[in-house]
Amino acid sequence: MSPGPDIVRGRLPLSTAAELPAELADLADLVLDLHWTWSHGADALWRQIDAETWDRTRNPWIILQEASTIRLKELAADQGFVAELRRLASQRRAELGTPGWFSTSADSSKLRGVAYFSMEFGVGEALPLYAGGLGILAGDILKTASDLDVPIYGIGLLYQEGYFR
Repeated sequence: MSPGPDIVRGRLPLSTAAELPAELADLADLVLDLHWTWSHGADALWRQIDAETWDRTRNPWIILQEASTIRLKELAADQGFVAELRRLASQRRAELGTPGWFSTSADSSKLRGVAYFSMEFGVGEALPLYAGGLGILAGDILKTASDLDVPIYGIGLLYQEGYFR
C-alpha cells in the first residue's frame, strides 16, 4: 500500500500541519503505507517524535499532523533519529521490492486484481473504520493479502455519522 500520485516525496497533503525537512522525507513513505497498523517495528520512531500523542493515539498520521516545524527541525538534526528513519525506510523498500508468495508460487498473470467490497475494514485500532467482528475479518484478509503480495483492493464506505467521524 504505497502513496498515490498526489503525494510528493517529503511533502504530505496540505492538511499536514508542517512540511517535512528533507532529512525526514522518508517519514511520508512510512506513514502513508498502512503496514504500520500490523507491523510495529517503527513504533519507537513514532513515539520519539511525540510520546504523548503516540501513547494517546498509536497513529503515525496524527503524529505528523500535530508535529510542529520546530520539532521536525530538531529531529532532522538528530543523527540517531535520521539513521533509524533511513534504516526503516530502506527495510520497507526492500520488503516492497521482494516478490511475495503469490507472484512467485502462483500463476499471477491470470489475476490482475481482486475487488474486496466490505462495509468496514478493521485494519487497526488507530483507524476506526470498523464496528465489530466482520470488519476485523475484512481487515485481516487485507493484511494477509498484503503480506502474501496478492493484488487485492479494499472498497468500503467512509461514514460521516455514527461510529466513524
